[in-house]
Amino acid sequence: MIVQDTWNDGPNFRIAYSEFMAEEAWLSFDNLFVVVYKPEREAELLQVLGLYADPQWAAGYALNLAEEKIVTTSGIDQFFAWYAKGTSHVELFQYVDAANAYDQAFAIYNSLGADDVQRPYRMMWYQTGPYKAYFYSGRYQDVINLADITLNETISNPTIEESLYWRGQAYYMIGNTKAAIDDYREALRLHPNWGPAVLALQDLGVQP
Repeated sequence: MIVQDTWNDGPNFRIAYSEFMAEEAWLSFDNLFVVVYKPEREAELLQVLGLYADPQWAAGYALNLAEEKIVTTSGIDQFFAWYAKGTSHVELFQYVDAANAYDQAFAIYNSLGADDVQRPYRMMWYQTGPYKAYFYSGRYQDVINLADITLNETISNPTIEESLYWRGQAYYMIGNTKAAIDDYREALRLHPNWGPAVLALQDLGVQP
């Protein structure tokens, strides 16, 4: 497989197919997959996918896989399993259950060694399910705390627009509208014309 990795390995990074298909690699992203197909073959694709074509069924299936891994793994793999469980609950709109699963994942994370191999500090760069889980569970301060850690402790410059957006959403809910607007505008500076931040400012009657 040829992979485009903008962080460590650069363009056209090659990975053995057997490594690409390793079960552990899929667990860390909740077994998410993307199918590339020609539009005229959509009917054929849906037939091949079967139940997997239903996002709700697929999320439930991924949830079962995560729960199985929780009881059969330890350390970083168990962290990934709890995180995947939270992500599946988010996909199923079960936000309180998701938040509880993420709590367990972060508790395990905090017990791991501090080196990069043991603690996947970039997790929130790519998978922002915890923001949704905590926000829609009414845990606004937890959203802010998690965004602060992500922006200030996992990257040299606070340049992750999703974290800024969700922190802005939480700031607004606790009554700090100015801080929310500042975060939305910074998100737009980093990602011009980004829909969620544009809409958030428009909802407040503020020009992007």
